[in-house]
Amino acid sequence: MSASKNEKIIKAFVIPLIFPILLWIIHLTAQFIGLDLYKMGLLPRNTTGLLGIVTAPLIHGDFSHLISNTFPLIILGWIILFFYPKVSYFLFIFIYLVTGLLVWIFARQVYHIGASGIVYGFVSFLFFSGLFRKDNTSITLALIITFLYGGIVWGMLPGMKGISWESHLLGAVTGLVAAYLFRKVDPPAKKYDWEDEPDDFNVDDLEVSYDPEKNKFDI
Repeated sequence: MSASKNEKIIKAFVIPLIFPILLWIIHLTAQFIGLDLYKMGLLPRNTTGLLGIVTAPLIHGDFSHLISNTFPLIILGWIILFFYPKVSYFLFIFIYLVTGLLVWIFARQVYHIGASGIVYGFVSFLFFSGLFRKDNTSITLALIITFLYGGIVWGMLPGMKGISWESHLLGAVTGLVAAYLFRKVDPPAKKYDWEDEPDDFNVDDLEVSYDPEKNKFDI
């Protein structure tokens, strides 16, 4: 494995840790000083709630809520950064802000907190990228994501107490839009280096002669 390949793997693994670590620092600090941050969440159609577009994904109700978002953020972040490096950073910002804006416009007028909208956006992006791009890598990733996270579709249905299903649904919608908009970015790499090498063999260059005494062809 080349040094550049190793660097790409390390980079793809380390960078997705930054956001979850920030979430843990914020939550542990709030727990330590006894600070309730829920009012920094997103309150739809309220001017003071606009700040929540930025702050809501940083806040979690309890450790269970935080843990449930931590591992998907790391795993999905690694997949996106490794396989779609050119679009990965802008994709994070796009899903983060657009999901929050849509929640502010359409969701119930209660405080919405947590990074699950981003998780749903990542899952949706990876799944629909397979449908829009139709290359082997994207299709394989879509199948893996369906296997790992197919069950989260139930989180987009209303009726679950204490769950911001709007964030889940609108995050998935944002991921779908992103998959379509960025479908031509980060085309799949070829599998083998020799695929880029010119083909030196040409059948027209063959010289064939026939020896009647030996009854054979010489090439």
